[in-house]
Amino acid sequence: MILADKIIRLRKRNGWSQEELAEKMNVSRQAVSKWESAQSIPDLEKILQLSTLFGVTTDYLLKDNIEDEEFSNDASLETSVKKISIEEANTYLEQRKLASFRIALATLLCILSPIALIVLSTLSELSDPIMTETLAGAIGLTVLFAFVLCAVPIYIYCGFKNEPYAFLDKNIPFELEYGVKGMVTERKKKFRDTYIKFNIIATCLCIFSPIPLIVSAFADNEFLSIMMLALLIIVAGIGASIFIVVGVQNASMQKLLKEGEFTEKEKKRTSVKEAVGFAYWGVLTAIYLTWSFLTNHWHISWLVFAIGGVLFPIVMMLCNWVADKDKKN
Repeated sequence: MILADKIIRLRKRNGWSQEELAEKMNVSRQAVSKWESAQSIPDLEKILQLSTLFGVTTDYLLKDNIEDEEFSNDASLETSVKKISIEEANTYLEQRKLASFRIALATLLCILSPIALIVLSTLSELSDPIMTETLAGAIGLTVLFAFVLCAVPIYIYCGFKNEPYAFLDKNIPFELEYGVKGMVTERKKKFRDTYIKFNIIATCLCIFSPIPLIVSAFADNEFLSIMMLALLIIVAGIGASIFIVVGVQNASMQKLLKEGEFTEKEKKRTSVKEAVGFAYWGVLTAIYLTWSFLTNHWHISWLVFAIGGVLFPIVMMLCNWVADKDKKN
């Protein structure tokens, strides 16, 4: 039996389509088709990967005279593929549904945190100030750090709750037991209308949030402009929170189904983007705090995040380009 026939036999034994095997091997479906039709032979690295994936020896794959399957003696291979039952899938989806609201709340708190500082700093600079600039800064900073202090434990809690399912975000192979894929697919189908509707609402909120600030600019009233700026932050924060709520829930279903950004092909992209994203926002936060504390221009320094948010999609596009380039090389 030649290698092509063995790949077909092992693939069918595991119940995988050519496309599913291609995703697990991080190759195209056409490449798998050529292997199985004996038009091409996998390179040594792919042979080793096939051996690990199917749990058979490389001798079995490469030697035509070996007809019977020779399974690897490495016990770790037998447990390398995690099976997810319907109960586990339901628990995970419900946990992520609750987490979506918690993460959205924590994000909203972070977005709203500088409002008090911005408003109070403006009030202290009026011709007839109701408080000194020092008092305004002290109260504003206290509120800012209080909001962030409330948000951080929520993020940490959600991280711990998701720890048993962290393998879904990593390159750890897993399979859905019988009936799980159908259940998740049906659930995702029912959620689709909600996902689309709330994404439209969130997009409209973010697009229209600057309008009050633009209108107030014609009034030549600094206090009114600052209040409209605060309203902008609140409306944009609500829009961002809605994106998070529906996004986290939709992503949890995509992870189980290995769709969208969570296919085998996209995992490398995602890992690159996550690393760059953490570094990007960390640097922006450092710039924001350094600028704010050195100049005490808290009412202006928040623009760092506004500009950073605009540039972030460009950074992510560059990450995709780098990941794709590395893959081709």
